[in-house]
Amino acid sequence: MMRRLLTGVIVAVCASAGVVPAAGASVLPGSGDRLTVTVSGSGSAGGDGTFQLVCGPVGGDHPRAEKACEQLDELARGGSDPFAPVPRDAICTMQYGGPATARVTGSWQGRSVDAVFGRGNGCEISRWDVMGPVLPETGLETGLEAGSEAGPGGAV
Repeated sequence: MMRRLLTGVIVAVCASAGVVPAAGASVLPGSGDRLTVTVSGSGSAGGDGTFQLVCGPVGGDHPRAEKACEQLDELARGGSDPFAPVPRDAICTMQYGGPATARVTGSWQGRSVDAVFGRGNGCEISRWDVMGPVLPETGLETGLEAGSEAGPGGAV
């Protein structure tokens, strides 16, 4: 009896402190997530603007809401935090993915989100791409897409 009470108190304290589940912990996909996605410089038709994305149930005016919610649910099930910034000590390719920027704010998996995305190096490009279809495809080719043998300017 005392053990159950203590467990309940610990769970309540963790929840009120905003503690999020560790990677690999079970989370409930689409638990009322509400995000505002603001994109500029994407170079894609209809890609720029501010969009509301609601998951669980799907809603908002995001142009690919259903697929975006599916992607976020998949990332949550995998224990990934797609809103985490690139670590400062990450070694990233010197690759320019274009001027596109995005800011995502709101709540996801029961926690507050305020994340900024860009395409200024290989790490940031990968981070952006993991978020597709939450973030739009961009109109600028990096020269290093799948099947490409040469970088910009033909250099290998």
